[in-house]
Amino acid sequence: MEHPWTAFLLVIFLLCSAGCLDSLFGEPPQPVATPAPAILATTVQPTWVPPEQSSDMALQPSDLPSDYILQDRSVMALQDVSQIARELGWRQGYYVSYYRRNANNNEITRIRQSVSIFLSEDIKGIYLLAKEDLEEQRLTPGSRYEIPFPPVGDRSIAFRETSPLDPERPVTYTVIFTKKNVFEKITMSGTNTDYETMKRLVLRAETLIT
Repeated sequence: MEHPWTAFLLVIFLLCSAGCLDSLFGEPPQPVATPAPAILATTVQPTWVPPEQSSDMALQPSDLPSDYILQDRSVMALQDVSQIARELGWRQGYYVSYYRRNANNNEITRIRQSVSIFLSEDIKGIYLLAKEDLEEQRLTPGSRYEIPFPPVGDRSIAFRETSPLDPERPVTYTVIFTKKNVFEKITMSGTNTDYETMKRLVLRAETLIT
């Protein structure tokens, strides 16, 4: 006589062969999915290549009178730009400075230009903020006031500033303007400045934005 356990095992074997255990005891356990490793978020923004580089719009030594000397030129670092400018779409920038020294009386005249390229041509907000900042600085010692200047780009404004408290009476001309998606600020400062030279350089800077 067969042992009762032998008959039971035979039944189990037949059920397994027929695939009936699935219907009796439910679906076989599925393998536990191992969670994919978390991907860390990055703050790197998508690369955006402007139609032209900011360095291409910088004044060259040949654009200035022959007695001016190149002092410094460099790309702008992110830290050089205000948080507001970044939020309004700043993408890259360049600055350059020149100086002229009069050996006879040690007078120095400096010319500085900064070029900023923005993501959009709608940069009126940047212009208005810069204009407001220049106007508010009239409250500091000295006298800054708007002066007539040829229209430049899409919008522009020019200021002349003097320092009555300084016995050398230095003068600073400042022009800001926008054209397309470019914002520029050009200054000339010193005790031997020249409005006509400043005007010619600003108009030349505008033509470099194509």
